[in-house]
Amino acid sequence: MNWSLPADLRAQVQRLWDKGDILRAMVSSVPEEVLFPRRLTLRAPSSGELTERFEAARAWIGELRQMAYFRLEMREFRHRTFGANSMPCAAWIDTLNDAVALLGKRREVERFAAMVAATRATQPLLLPWLTQRPLRALEFHDAWDRLLAIVGWLQRHPRPGVYLRQVDLPGVHTKFVEAHRGVLAELLDLALRPDAIAAQHSGVHQFSTRYGFLDKPMRIRFRFLDRNNRTLPGNAPTHDVTLDTDSFAALAPGVSRVFITENETNFLAFPEVPEGLVIFGAGYGFSLLAGACWLSDCRIYYWGDIDTHGFAILSQLRGVLEHAESILMDRETLMAFEGQWGVEDCQMLRNLPRLNADEQALYDDLRDNRIRKNLRLEQERVGFDWVRAAIGNIAHD
Repeated sequence: MNWSLPADLRAQVQRLWDKGDILRAMVSSVPEEVLFPRRLTLRAPSSGELTERFEAARAWIGELRQMAYFRLEMREFRHRTFGANSMPCAAWIDTLNDAVALLGKRREVERFAAMVAATRATQPLLLPWLTQRPLRALEFHDAWDRLLAIVGWLQRHPRPGVYLRQVDLPGVHTKFVEAHRGVLAELLDLALRPDAIAAQHSGVHQFSTRYGFLDKPMRIRFRFLDRNNRTLPGNAPTHDVTLDTDSFAALAPGVSRVFITENETNFLAFPEVPEGLVIFGAGYGFSLLAGACWLSDCRIYYWGDIDTHGFAILSQLRGVLEHAESILMDRETLMAFEGQWGVEDCQMLRNLPRLNADEQALYDDLRDNRIRKNLRLEQERVGFDWVRAAIGNIAHD
């Protein structure tokens, strides 16, 4: 039997909700009458089915007549045995209120109506966003007044040049703004003047820069490896220095060799190197180093894990410092410490354009599991005598 059941009719109304049409009708300039009354698709018994399955058809009619919030349109038909009868030929939802009651969405509709009213009163420029994204908007009903307040504050203080912590609004704090950066960006792009938005910056991680807030400075941690280096007072190899990126870029460190390592213990225990400096690596965040022009005059060495992600990070580093070399990421080191091999949980499989021939061959063997499945050698598992010898060869090069 392919006749429409009450659940089928309800599903058609549910689709209106899922597409946002019901909520959209509450804010759009398009009147409700465009959406309702709405005729639903109704699959009814054919003439042959009425003859062959009359009792089943009569039960089906009775089930439809018990539905609340629907209006049935009936037509008369005559059965040779049972005489004149009425058959549903159409089903209607007459009003938005009927649709809301049918779906049990009264609370959601009331919340959305309150959001529309508040927006219309304080930020009418955001009404198109409510029209376009009503269901997403409803996710933020508890925070909506605070979101509108932030929008209003930035309209009054475009590109404020302060930290998020300094936005002085009831219930608004740094964590609230950070947790809602995605939706705030959508709202602010609609509500702010174009000159208040740095359009070249996008994404949640550039939220502060896009809308003119101060961002906490990114920092670079490093150590001098030459005890004769007098850039800072005291014994250089004992230094453990952290600077913001601008201060790091402004250094005149007097070094010719710069090492980057991803492991903190290796960073702290790194052997002494004449005219050397070691940076505690930034994973995939090497853009921090881009402003330090003096690095282009140094030999750069990267030491990461021997696994697919280690080589991916090396490739990305070369996008910033193309002359970077790898150390202790070779096949000889890998095979020398077979007893320390581990497993890489999730391999990098994409092509890496900035590897040299030897690095590419080893990377291919790792990602294609030619040596062992998901093989990795973490850098901290390389014996320190082996490390000291490799660094010593570079120091005397």
